[in-house]
Amino acid sequence: MSVPSAMMSVDRISGRESRVRTLMSGAARVDYGQLYVESGEASFAMDECFGGQVNGLCGGAVPGTLFLMIGTNVGEVDFAVELHDRPPPVGAEWEDVVEVSFRPTGPVALYVWAHEDSWSLDELEPIDYRVRYCAVGMDDARDDDFRRPARDRYALQFWPAPPEADRIVRQTTEHAAYWHRYAAKQPPPPTAEEKAEASRRAREEQERAAARARLEAEERRWGGRLPVDALRQLRGRPLLVVGLDRPLGEAIAEAGPALQRDVARWAARRAFTEAGLAEVDWIAPALAAMDRGEPLPPPFGDEPLWELLDPLLADDRVPKTLISSLDGKRDNVLQQAMALPAIFAAQQENPLEAALEALWAGVTTFGHRRHGVLFTELREAFPVLA
Repeated sequence: MSVPSAMMSVDRISGRESRVRTLMSGAARVDYGQLYVESGEASFAMDECFGGQVNGLCGGAVPGTLFLMIGTNVGEVDFAVELHDRPPPVGAEWEDVVEVSFRPTGPVALYVWAHEDSWSLDELEPIDYRVRYCAVGMDDARDDDFRRPARDRYALQFWPAPPEADRIVRQTTEHAAYWHRYAAKQPPPPTAEEKAEASRRAREEQERAAARARLEAEERRWGGRLPVDALRQLRGRPLLVVGLDRPLGEAIAEAGPALQRDVARWAARRAFTEAGLAEVDWIAPALAAMDRGEPLPPPFGDEPLWELLDPLLADDRVPKTLISSLDGKRDNVLQQAMALPAIFAAQQENPLEAALEALWAGVTTFGHRRHGVLFTELREAFPVLA
């Protein structure tokens, strides 16, 4: 392959001197009878490249791409790429000649199939070009795909020019005629607006499909029937109560903020009573403040939950009761420690979360064998939840 070179020539018709630069010249490997000029991040399909064209040898319908048909199916062909400053004359030696318009969308290169080899055409600037694709010997090449040396050769000529429709300049071989008939059957490629609209519709359909999948997965998690929206927004421990007694959880969710706050305070006080903590002198004021909707007094207002365990364990007036865990596998859960989170849960800003969090603390306080008692008492205390 020769090194790119430049030369001057004189147009015999106009007498004007023209400049031509050879960007590539030599043997080009061909597979499946195709070569490609690509620029930027172009992606393309063969039918799109020829969509709306009259010629089927040089597909230029996809921006930044040229799809070149070759007579040889597998082998090497003589190929040249030239850059002119004005339209060159059509050489009499060429049997088939077509023209298309082309504008690079990034770095340009000539590629073989699967990008197994390439030749840089970076001399092409990001401007509009007219491209003439010239071929000779295409029918001979089809008659003997595996001959040596090649019988067909090609030239690809670029010069600056405004865009215009593609055209067939000369048609001689049956091979070219076949591909021209193929191109005539291809619909015009979609416009940029049509592509954007198709992309928008595809994106919306993907989003709808993803939403359907999420909904189906959520329905499976809820046993095939979704709960009220307020419960669907919750995460973590509040949902554990719903898992134990869904009708009760849904009734609380639909009860409204005032009743939910009452349920939270009732559940916290009931957990503390069950654990024998409600009458302890440094705990009772906190429960009273909770009932009034006021901030919790020290040490509840100042210390993190775990910091209260030491005074709880150190106080001889506080019972130390071991109960079974909810899974029924252990009988060494300290009931008083299980009750402690209930008062903090009842203070949460969201009344529904406060109610369900406090109830969960009550469930763990009552333990494996008795947590159903808590739900029965709650329904008795609030008949609207029954």
